[in-house]
Amino acid sequence: MNELHYLLGKPSSQADLRTHNSDFIVKEILPFTPTGEGEHHMLHIQKNGSNTVYVAEVIAKFAKVHPKEVTYAGQKDKNAVTEQWFGVRIPGKETPEWTQLNNDKLTVLSSSRHSKKLRIGALLGNRFVLTLRNITDVADVESRLQQIAAAGVPNYFGEQRFGHDGKNLVMGRQMLNGGRNVKDRNKRSMYLSAVRSNIFNLVASHRLATHQTQTVVGDCVMLAGSKSYFTVDAWDDVLNKRLAEKDIQLSAPLWGRGNPLAKEAAFELEMAPLTDYSEDLSGLENAGLSQERRPLLLEPQGMKWHFDADVLTLEFMLPAGSYATSVLRELADYQDVQEQQRKIMVAEQQAHRLAQSESPSQKES
Repeated sequence: MNELHYLLGKPSSQADLRTHNSDFIVKEILPFTPTGEGEHHMLHIQKNGSNTVYVAEVIAKFAKVHPKEVTYAGQKDKNAVTEQWFGVRIPGKETPEWTQLNNDKLTVLSSSRHSKKLRIGALLGNRFVLTLRNITDVADVESRLQQIAAAGVPNYFGEQRFGHDGKNLVMGRQMLNGGRNVKDRNKRSMYLSAVRSNIFNLVASHRLATHQTQTVVGDCVMLAGSKSYFTVDAWDDVLNKRLAEKDIQLSAPLWGRGNPLAKEAAFELEMAPLTDYSEDLSGLENAGLSQERRPLLLEPQGMKWHFDADVLTLEFMLPAGSYATSVLRELADYQDVQEQQRKIMVAEQQAHRLAQSESPSQKES
């Protein structure tokens, strides 16, 4: 992420993120209300210090159902306090006493029956309450907050998409090149998404670095608030006005098979940073993905912030599929405290294993 272009220039301030789990609060926003009847149980759960997959396993064990019967709309960070929805399919009239799941890391906030399965991506968006500590240049962060509220940030996929130390991206490339057979559907999807997301980030970064937010002939633009798009043969006053009023948005590719959606100069601009990624592109095409688009910029909604000396508390809402860390990277050169602690622990474990392997074996006499 560090090599990607900064829309506002690289921040001068440093800061700490996730000193505590409560410094990263996320609340899912559903696009519907549970119907109150049906064989699917909707659980609104707050978790603290647990990952989504683990919570789903706990729910399945408690409800005595196969793990595949427990679904969720999106995965959330382990090192955070999150409120998210889980769906559990239980045929029949039996309703478990869900509050028995409550412990110091998991709280069932509400439960209701629903008529349909909860599927991945079934979210309107997420609300965030984030805390940055030990800010070294409060004035710069304050200025950047004002600019982000007005213009947004690059809509990059965050580090979470690529896994610890980029593992998902590495595994995805090995899988697409035939060097690794991945049968697990969820893992396969995760690895494919990492490769595809990296292509998007490269194109978005190159475009912003060379053209900022200027329009280009052949741009593929998206209708605001939808996945619909069209290609611009020539920019005119009407289209420029629609762009300025944010009725349409500039976009970058989510790669797949089919004809590229950008044309002429815009297509050349998008392909320029991808000359060394032909294997990734062909792999995504052969995997059956189709050409799609993603907005070039991300505009946080309902931004509010408060400084207490060198501590910032920031609130905003993002649409589903967007990353809060893409907002934070434009604010400050932040250090994820808990991620740093994880890396130190991993390094210590590796050093310990290496020391053990190099020590001479001792045999009993």
